Amino acid sequence: MKKTIFLLTIISLALPTLLNAQKVVFKIKGSDTCLPLSQMEAETYMKKFPGSSITVTGGGSGVGISSLLSGTTDIAQSSRKIKMDEKLKMQDAGKAFKETIFAYDALAVIVHPSNKVSQLTREQLESIFTGSITNWKEVGGEDLKIIVYSRETSSGTYEFFKEHVLNKKNFAPSALLMPATGAIVQSVSQTRGAIGYVGLAYLESTVKALNVSYDKGVTYVAPSVGTAQNKTYPVSRPLYYYFLTASEKQVKPYLDYVLSAEGQQIVMDVGFVPVPK
Repeated sequence: MKKTIFLLTIISLALPTLLNAQKVVFKIKGSDTCLPLSQMEAETYMKKFPGSSITVTGGGSGVGISSLLSGTTDIAQSSRKIKMDEKLKMQDAGKAFKETIFAYDALAVIVHPSNKVSQLTREQLESIFTGSITNWKEVGGEDLKIIVYSRETSSGTYEFFKEHVLNKKNFAPSALLMPATGAIVQSVSQTRGAIGYVGLAYLESTVKALNVSYDKGVTYVAPSVGTAQNKTYPVSRPLYYYFLTASEKQVKPYLDYVLSAEGQQIVMDVGFVPVPK
């Protein structure tokens, strides 16, 4: 009995310390793709550990990484890997950093719901987004001008799409660059001839996602958590958190939570793909 009371006393004394160790205060900034996921993870974490304060804002992957360099954020969320010139700037500033993959995402190509086109090859997408194909009738649709919407150049999604879908070719000069992913969804939903690209979590009933082929039209795959998870959908990518090594102790409780079973369930709930175990 005395032993039980002793153990309960130890636990009751240790509990406030353990809970306090989970209390965090920091900022996350960067990728708009990561934004809804980081917001949900942060909200859930703050409810679980009262007294924590996690501020999450977007602006683009490049903005997040430059903010990490300037010291105006503690975690940079990025939908692309850090670039060599960014690494060198960190090195020159004497700032060692670490990288964590916290989820995976698939990029969906979206059009107006009234568009008769339901599938495109990578080559057709390249021609549309670079400006070689300018009318939907060229890819089996109606006689209607194609209006291209894209993220702006500071976006990691912009860079990923350019590299993996456009084969590193430049977007058409006529492409309309949008400041946020939500703006692309809204614009495409309101414009009959529009086409754009967004992360899976941004898919809504107001737009239509196209099936995509990376084998010149032999097989077409729809974007979904399932097809991204089993790697049959070709346009998928990891999502990153970058943080300074000096801040690791400060952000680690949150990172551990995001990578826990509970945190990865949130990844699924929001519409992203969990990190393989």
